[in-house]
Formats: sequence, C-alpha cells, structure tokens
Amino acid sequence: MGIPISVLDLSPIPSGTPASQALHDTVELARTAEAAGYRRYWLAEHHNIASVTSSSPEVMISAVASATSTIRVGSGGIMLPNHSPLKVAETFRALNGLFADRIDLGLGRAPGTDPRTAIALRRSHQALTADDFPDQFAELRGYVDGFDPEHPFRGIVALPDDVPLPPVWILGSSYYGAQAAAAFGTGFAYAGHFGGADAGEATRIYREGFRPSEGSGAQEPHVILGAAAIAHPDAERAQQLGRANALSMARLRTGTPGPLPSPEEAAAHDWSAAEERVAQGMASKVSVGTPEEVAEDLMRKAREADADELMITTAIHDGAERRQSLQLVAEALGALRLVSTN
Repeated sequence: MGIPISVLDLSPIPSGTPASQALHDTVELARTAEAAGYRRYWLAEHHNIASVTSSSPEVMISAVASATSTIRVGSGGIMLPNHSPLKVAETFRALNGLFADRIDLGLGRAPGTDPRTAIALRRSHQALTADDFPDQFAELRGYVDGFDPEHPFRGIVALPDDVPLPPVWILGSSYYGAQAAAAFGTGFAYAGHFGGADAGEATRIYREGFRPSEGSGAQEPHVILGAAAIAHPDAERAQQLGRANALSMARLRTGTPGPLPSPEEAAAHDWSAAEERVAQGMASKVSVGTPEEVAEDLMRKAREADADELMITTAIHDGAERRQSLQLVAEALGALRLVSTN
C-alpha cells in the first residue's frame, strides 16, 4: 500500500484580491483535494501576517467540513499557548460532534506570529515567555479524561461529553516536537516545508520514544511529513510559480511580508541580496517542476524521513493553477502506485 497524501492550507492571499477571497479559495481547494483522493485537509493558525488569512482554523475547519463529505479536516495546527485548553477541548469536541470521525486536532507551541501580536493574543509578557506546553496539554486532556481528585479544575468537563476528543497530533519543526509527541503518545507532524531539523532524525526520536497514552486518547504512532509542492505541466511555468513563492517567503523572512505575488510580479521584482539568500536557503524545502518531477522529489523526502504520510502545502497566486497543481501531484503520485486514498 502506498503512502497517503494530505493538504496543509495557510489560505494565502494573492496580490490584487481581497483578503476574504482567500477563505473562499480554501473551500474550493478542499473540494478539489477530496475529489483527488487526499486523506486530510488541515488549516493553519497564523496572526497578523499580510500574506495569509489563517487566523481562525476552527472556523475554517467547520466551513471545509461542511463543504466536503469524506476527507478528514483538522488543524495544522491550533497554537495551544494562544488559547485556553478548556476552550480548545470544547471546540474540538463540538466539531467532532458535528462531523463524526472526520476531525483531527493538530497542536503546536509556537505563537504563529510576531512577538508583539503574540502578547496581544496571550494578554501578558509572562504568558509569552512561559514554557508550560506539557502542563497545557495535560490540562486539555483532563477536561476529557478527568483530573486527579486534588486538581483545582476537577469536575470541569468539556462539552459535549458524549463524543471523544478527535485524534491529536503534535506539530513541530525541531526535535522538541518529536520528543513531545512521543511522550504524550500522539501522532507527530514534522514541518518539512520550513523546519531546520533533520526529518529522519526527528522521526527516529519519535518512534523510539513513543509511549502509548492512557485514557480515551490512545493512538498508534504515525508520522506526517509536511512538504511544499508546486507542479505544472510546463516546466518553465512551474519554475515561474516557484519563483513567486520564493519571493513571498523571502519577504516574510526579511520582515516585509505582503500578499502572495504573481509570477509576473516576481519576474519584475528587484531582488535584494537578502531576499536572494532566503530564496536559495529555502529552495530545498519546495518541490517544483513537472508533476512527475515533483512526485519523485516528494517520495524521496518521504523515504528519507521514514514518514507514514505526506502533507502538501501549495502557494500559487492563481486559484485555478493552485487547484491544478494539487490535482496533478495526486495523479503523478498515483502513477507511481504510491498513493493510498483510504
């Protein structure tokens, strides 16, 4: 059986379009992903970043799940330190009640934004610097599985209490995420589209350290590898699309984020030396080319990471070309007899 493929969507904002249009584009892309046989569709959480509208993944999960019927829908992820663990437990139990057995809860520990905005989200400097993710995770589980008798929150239950919390995944771009997912007994999703750690080593740490959790949240070990992919039948056009994505990433990394540029805007752009360095540094994180070239590169990355599943993110200015890229990648991987749609 081949490796399943899934989608991570940041709801990028194309230049020249209203930011809210990106939300509608996400729903359309999800329909394309479901028809193409992708297993999951995850929505990211970012705040105050001019290139994406992924500020409310729980809202978009509901919208995407309502517009589809079979694909799993989840968060990639909810940045737990930005939220009350009780509210997260309640929200995802409610989603699981509405869309039974189709919801995933991916959790991260980064703020998903700049430090000033993170303070606005977390309401204090102290909360921004606190390193209490394990305590927050334990609290979240407590609202579902119950607390110890002496816990101050004993008796507080996340409703609706007749449905389980969805399967939980810990997201990470470093070895800490692998260690945390192993210790908590959750799935592990490595951000290969920007992470600086060795993906294969992160998987090894996770698999060797995995300890099954107790209570209702018991899961089998499972590794998802995040990967950026841009495919087009014309190799030259694929490179143009990749260059536009590179400019978007370069602007973000150099502190000047903006809407996702078109290939024509990227071609006309006067690239600074800093932008070129970022683009070169990120080049290995993005699989760009014809569908066959992209599929081969994605499978190489999956093998090197010892991943159980691929999760593809695609930033393309034109919605039709973005949907086409997703479809072509699925077809090319299927031609390699490596796609499972179960």
